[in-house]
Amino acid sequence: MKLLFICTHNRCRSILCEAIASQRGASVLQAASAGSAPVDAVHPLTLRYLEERGYPTTELQSQSWHDLQAFEPDRVITVCDSAAGEVCPLWMGKVEKRHWGLPDPSRVESDEAATRSAFMAVIDRIEAKVDEWAREAQGAR
Repeated sequence: MKLLFICTHNRCRSILCEAIASQRGASVLQAASAGSAPVDAVHPLTLRYLEERGYPTTELQSQSWHDLQAFEPDRVITVCDSAAGEVCPLWMGKVEKRHWGLPDPSRVESDEAATRSAFMAVIDRIEAKVDEWAREAQGAR
C-alpha cells in the first residue's frame, strides 16, 4: 500500500509519518510526504527526535506534492490539526482520502523537556497507527 502524508509545510508531522511508515511498514507500506506550501527544510527537532528513536533521516526533505505526481498513492492522509485552526490541504486525485489530525509538536513553546515530550507523544501515536495500517495491508495480501 502506498501512503502519501500531506500537511501544509511538510516540515514536521507529515515527515514524521513518512519516516515511521517507511521503516515500520517496510514490508507492506511505501510512504512519502509532501506539502501544499513546503518550506526550505525539515524542522531540525523533527530530525533530532526521529534519530533519537532510531529512524533514518538522511533521505527526508520538505517537498511539494507536485514533486510526487508519479508516486500514485493508494491512500492520502492529511495530518493537519483542524482543532488548532489549521487549514488542511485538499488532494484532488481519485484515491482513498483520510484525515488524521495530529498536534504539531514543533509549535510547543516551552522548555526542552516539554518539547521532547510533545514530539515523543506524536511519534507514539504515529507508530501505533502505522502498525495498524501495516497489519491491514498484510491482511489484504
